[in-house]
Amino acid sequence: MMTYKETLDFLFRALPMFSRVGESAYKKDLTNTLSLCESIGNPQKKIKTIHIAGTNGKGSTSHMLAAILQTAGYKTGLYTSPHLKDFRERIKVNGEMCEEAFVIDFTERIQPMIQKIQPSFFEITVAMAFEYFAMQEVDIAIIEVGLGGRLDSTNIIAPELCIITNIGWDHMNLLGNSLEEIAFEKAGIIKEATPVVIGEYTDITRPIFEKRAMDHSAPIYWAQEERWVSDFTMAAHHIDITVAEKRNDERQIFQLDLPGIYQTKNVLTVLTAIEILNRKNWNISQSTIHKALSHVKKLTGLHGRWEVIQEKPLLVLDVAHNEDGIKQVVRQIELVGAQEVHIVIGMVKDKDRNKVFDLLPKKAHYYFTKAPIPRALDEKVLMQEAAEKNLHGTSYAFINDAVKQALHHATEKDLILVCGSVFVVGEVSI
Repeated sequence: MMTYKETLDFLFRALPMFSRVGESAYKKDLTNTLSLCESIGNPQKKIKTIHIAGTNGKGSTSHMLAAILQTAGYKTGLYTSPHLKDFRERIKVNGEMCEEAFVIDFTERIQPMIQKIQPSFFEITVAMAFEYFAMQEVDIAIIEVGLGGRLDSTNIIAPELCIITNIGWDHMNLLGNSLEEIAFEKAGIIKEATPVVIGEYTDITRPIFEKRAMDHSAPIYWAQEERWVSDFTMAAHHIDITVAEKRNDERQIFQLDLPGIYQTKNVLTVLTAIEILNRKNWNISQSTIHKALSHVKKLTGLHGRWEVIQEKPLLVLDVAHNEDGIKQVVRQIELVGAQEVHIVIGMVKDKDRNKVFDLLPKKAHYYFTKAPIPRALDEKVLMQEAAEKNLHGTSYAFINDAVKQALHHATEKDLILVCGSVFVVGEVSI
């Protein structure tokens, strides 16, 4: 029998893993996932689910919903990707990671199927999550899409509710070179007669969602038409968001322990989703929502969303890595109003770096680095590319060396931001 470490080595090395190697690991087809799940008794048919897609915000939205449902007393599964430190972060029940023994046992049990159909890493982890949630007899499982939607391995469920947080520029090499094409892929999670919440839309994306919903008789709800954020105030470790109901202008203040200002968008999506669940006879009170949103990190173990790990200087980790994510983070940098800004950044080879460079502050001090994965861009190449856009700094082969140098150069009134890739954030250990 394999140890946990040997099992992970097998999963990471023997199977194509998108987060490590990129495009070559992406399977544009649901056949393998369907075959895998069929071979273990179709666990996805034994559980209730909520399906969440989107370019940005789907991780935060998934964790907020999980926090609320488990606070309401429901046994709640949560499947997300990628992980920051431990593979088991991907598969949780009520905030607790699945057991190492389960990962080992599941991987051994499906060895014949692995030999037969050569699935990707992601296809196996999706089947593993469904199996775990069925074994645990969860009341509901929140399933975050890996990439896109229509052809994502998670898209074999019949959920209670679908959510699409937003559409932005990311993974164009796989999903399409226009917002219409990307929206079409994400809209692929909209199911027959299943309500769908759209977090944000534009004039380009709205008709695509409307057509898919109409073709599948799916009731559609636009979060930004139900409520609006009238005010917010930030502190180091939380944000207070005043939400107004459009129909009656009633206002409530929600305190979130996720202090990123981009959560002002996600919270509207979450509130609309809870309203629909309550209409479907789930029992979630306003007091439950307030309590859960102020303890999302503690309840679910979410990290890397404007996560403050030190205050003087302010040291923040954020997994922002694409145009829309960086746009939000830059806005927050401006609101913080630090004396000097130090940015530790590493990126992967298949991201559109130019759009990110155009957004980043020119006056910041940069520490270019790379994550220890094959897909990571060499830190010296990143430094050269950034210099062409007037972003200047030094390169470091190791992430924690870069962070230490930033801490060495920063004063108490400065901000140090670590961003650019989930894998960069996951390596930080200060």
